[in-house]
Amino acid sequence: MGRLSRRAFALAALSTLAMTGDAGAAPARRENATTEMRGVWLATVTNRDWPSRTGLTAAQQRAELLAHLDTATRRRLNTVILQVRPTADALWPSPYEPWSQYLTGTQGRDPGWDPLGTAVAEAHARGLQLHAWFNPLRVAVHPDPSRLVASHPARRHPDWVVPYGGKLYYNPGLPEVRTFVQDAMLDAVAKYPIDAVHFDDYFYPYPIAGHAFDDNEAYDTHGGAFSNRADWRRDNINRLVRDMAARIKQIRPGTRFGISPFGVWRNASTDPRGSDTRALQSYDEIYADTRRWVRENWIDYICPQLYWHIGNSAADYAKLVPWWAEVARGTTTQLYVGESLYRAGDPAQAAAWQDPAELSRHLTYARDHPEVRGHVYFAAKEVAADDFGAMARVVADHYQRPATPPR
Repeated sequence: MGRLSRRAFALAALSTLAMTGDAGAAPARRENATTEMRGVWLATVTNRDWPSRTGLTAAQQRAELLAHLDTATRRRLNTVILQVRPTADALWPSPYEPWSQYLTGTQGRDPGWDPLGTAVAEAHARGLQLHAWFNPLRVAVHPDPSRLVASHPARRHPDWVVPYGGKLYYNPGLPEVRTFVQDAMLDAVAKYPIDAVHFDDYFYPYPIAGHAFDDNEAYDTHGGAFSNRADWRRDNINRLVRDMAARIKQIRPGTRFGISPFGVWRNASTDPRGSDTRALQSYDEIYADTRRWVRENWIDYICPQLYWHIGNSAADYAKLVPWWAEVARGTTTQLYVGESLYRAGDPAQAAAWQDPAELSRHLTYARDHPEVRGHVYFAAKEVAADDFGAMARVVADHYQRPATPPR
């Protein structure tokens, strides 16, 4: 609001043209291809994107969901990544975990319909892929186990849970935890013809000054083969990823497995194989060896969250894209790039994000790296509203024709 200027008027016109397919901008070279990822994350945690609030009727929830699918189609996207297990809960009738509180406002309350089943059917009816997005280890975004429904597995197994930074997490150092969370997620794979299982960037929690993740007992019991806790923690996450990949293929061979990690594996100042960055390192801070997952072909695709602008001093988009392209080169793991649409036009962001063309420049830059097979946008609320016109610019410059997603 408050941007009613000549530039805003031009962007509105551009948006209209983009939606009718008559935009005059020259198509990007990639438009000659018929296959690329054009995805959007649809977040449900804290009602970030959908449902817009708790307590809507089943019909209202369904209508909002279908509106997001329709928006993806209008924007010529081809994949929706729907968050179906935001906090050790479920957006489908699960025998393992309770209904998500983000549907009705009360954890465990039946919403009266099957959101995941509906999403899969309606996405496929529109020619969209539906990737089911799971957060594997987050239990709650608050620290109080008594607020969980009485039947919650975290209450029945309090020894599985570690409080950290005002939230609750399952402890991945316990083999029984890794098995349980896989079982809970794989229930959806068995029941629905989802196109992919999708993990986000949360493994061990991001570090918070003055807080320690208390896994001493688990390390004492299970860490004997490791000389230090960091290597043991990485092995726990590696096991989760490897085992999940194998079990997906057993249950539904056509379903792929993808992960959207934090965009920096390690800095070159720490490891010569790392990127020319000065940022948090997922290998060291959240114990996610993302480079190894790609190089050893454990996953079908990786979508690093490269949420920085071109020229960022600590983590430059133009340095990270070629780094990830090199990591993916010669592997069977497909590379997509996670894009921060939510930053476009945010006055709190750097000057680059005050230009509606910044995201379009990202796609122009990435198309010179053939390993990049497409882009995914965070998130659905911004794709729908697009107040700043950044998504319309991407569509006009790069998505004038439909594309099929990689398989």
